[in-house]
Amino acid sequence: MVKIWNPKDDGDPKMVGELASQLNIDYTLANLLVQRGITNFSEAKKFFRPDLKNLHDPFLMKDMDKAVERLNTAIKLQEKILVYGDYDVDGTTAVSLVYSFFKTYSSKIDFYIPDRYTEGYGISTASIDYAYENGFTLIIALDCGIKAIDKISYAKSKGIDFIIGDHHRPDEIIPDAYAVLDPKQPDCQYPYKELSGCGVGFKLVQAFSKKNKIPLENAYDFLDLVVISIASDIVPITGENRIFAYYGLKIINTKPRPGIEAILACAKVTRRPRQIYTHNKSIFSKELTINDLVFTIGPRINAAGRLENGITSVELLNAENLEDAKTLAERINDINNERRNLDNIATQNAIEDLDNDPTTIYKKTTVVYNPEWYKGVVGIVASRLTEKYYRPTIVFTKSNGLITGSARSVKHFDIYDAINACSDLLEHFGGHTYAAGLSLKEENLQAFIEKFEKIVTETIDDQMLIPVIDYDTDLDLKDINSKFYKTLKSFAPFGPGNLSPVFRTTGVVDTGLARLVGKNHIKLTVTQLNKGGYPISAIAFQQGDYFDQIVGGLPFNIVYHIEENEWNNMISLQLNIKDIKIIE
Repeated sequence: MVKIWNPKDDGDPKMVGELASQLNIDYTLANLLVQRGITNFSEAKKFFRPDLKNLHDPFLMKDMDKAVERLNTAIKLQEKILVYGDYDVDGTTAVSLVYSFFKTYSSKIDFYIPDRYTEGYGISTASIDYAYENGFTLIIALDCGIKAIDKISYAKSKGIDFIIGDHHRPDEIIPDAYAVLDPKQPDCQYPYKELSGCGVGFKLVQAFSKKNKIPLENAYDFLDLVVISIASDIVPITGENRIFAYYGLKIINTKPRPGIEAILACAKVTRRPRQIYTHNKSIFSKELTINDLVFTIGPRINAAGRLENGITSVELLNAENLEDAKTLAERINDINNERRNLDNIATQNAIEDLDNDPTTIYKKTTVVYNPEWYKGVVGIVASRLTEKYYRPTIVFTKSNGLITGSARSVKHFDIYDAINACSDLLEHFGGHTYAAGLSLKEENLQAFIEKFEKIVTETIDDQMLIPVIDYDTDLDLKDINSKFYKTLKSFAPFGPGNLSPVFRTTGVVDTGLARLVGKNHIKLTVTQLNKGGYPISAIAFQQGDYFDQIVGGLPFNIVYHIEENEWNNMISLQLNIKDIKIIE
C-alpha cells in the first residue's frame, strides 16, 4: 500500500539554535523538542525530568470531595465496598490498584470483574444483584459507568451507592451516582483530560491519601499499574500521563511486583545490563519501555478477560509472592497463546471474505460479521483489518443474543461520532475517537452496515484513506551515534502525544548484506551516498517487495525509528525502517 510521507514543520531556527546551546545538545534534537512545544530550558527540564510534585490536585476533579467523603463514611461504618472494573487491561489494573490500596483501610472490601460473555461491557444488572445479595452498599466503578444511567438508577432502588471513576466521553445526561469522577465531563474543571481509567482510580487514591494525611508514597507505589493502563489503552503520554509513565516504568524496571515479574518470566524477557557495541563502544542498560508493556505485558493481562474472566488478571496483579504469581502467569500465558491462535484464524477468515467480495474495493468502510468468532478477539481483528485496508472498521460477532462489535478508525477520523450517528439502530455503544464498542439486534445489522457506510462516505475526506507517515525531520546517517541516541532515549516514554521520532534519510544504498528474513522482512546494512559515516544495520518489516531493487543496487529513501537491537547478548543501534521509496 502506497503511503504519503508528511514532514512536520521544523522549529524556528533561532529558537532551535538557542535551545541547542542552552542544553548542549545536537541541533536536530533541539528541533525535536521545539516541535513538541518545548522552547526553553525550564520546559526542557520538566520534560526530561518529570516530577511527581507537578501532579495536579485531585480535588480539582468534579465530585472528588464527595467521593472521598463517601469512602471515609463507608470505612468508618464498616460498610461493604465492592470495587468494580471492566475486563480489559485498563479496567483490571484500575481494580487492582484501588482494591489493593483500600484493603489496608477496610476489611469489608472485595472486587468484581464482569464476564465478557454473560454480562458484557460496563456495569451489569447481574453485578448489582450480586452486590445487593451480598450486602454491599457502595460500589466503586472504574473504567466504566459514565453511560450507565439505568443501571445506577437500579442500584439506587436497591440501596446501593455508586462512585463512578471513568474516562470515556459522557452523553448529555450523567448517571445519578453519589459521585461521578470523569475529567471529560463538560463542567469538570480538572486541568488534564486524558487520564486512563486506572489513572482516574489513582487520583481517587491520591485524594483519599491527601484528605486522611496518608503518605503519598503509598499511592506512588501503584504507578506501575497506571503506566500499564496508559500503554495498553493508548492514551496520550503528555502532562500527568507522562509523569505517571516515567515513574511507573521506573518501578517495573527496578522493583516489579510479583505478578509483573512472573509475566516477564513467562515471556522470557530479561532486564540485565549489557554492552551496546557501536563504533565508539558505549554502555547502556536494556530497560523495558512502553512498547514492551503494549506488546508483552498488556496482551497477557488482557487475555484472561478475552477468553475466560478478568478476575485471574486481578489476582495475578495482586499476588503477594512470586510462587503464586508464577502459577497464575503460566495459566494466563497459555490463555494468551490460545487467544493468538483464535485471532489469527478470525483475521484470516475476515481477509478471505473481504478479498472474495467484489464490492469491497468501492467501500469507505470495512464491516465483517461471523457469529463463530470469539467476542474477546474481535478488537484485535479490527485493528489488523484497519492496518491492512486502512478504512474505518467494525468486526462483529454474536454474543448473548446480540450482535456485538469492536470498531477501529484511521487517523483523523472520529469513528465514535460515526457510530453515534447510527445510534437509533444500536442497543449500546461507547468508546473513543479511534476505538469503540457497540451492540445491536440481529435484525438491525444490515441496516446499520448500510447507514454506517453512508455516514462515513459523507463525512470522511478521501485523503484520510491513504496511510500517512509523519516524519519529524531529515537526518544524515553520519550523525547517528551513541551520544545522539542516549539523548534521544531521554525523550521517552514514547506514545501518543510524544511519539518516537521518525527520521527521513535520502539516497541510501545497501552494502551488499541484504537478505530476506521471516515471511516478508528485509535485514540490511545501509550507508548514505556522498555523506560519509559508518554503515548502520536496519530492519524493514513487511517490505520484502523492495528486495530485488535493493540488492540490485538502486538507491532509495527511508523513513525510520532509531532503536536498540539485541543479538547474542549484545545490543547495537539499528534503524527500524517504516517505509521505502526507491529512487529510479
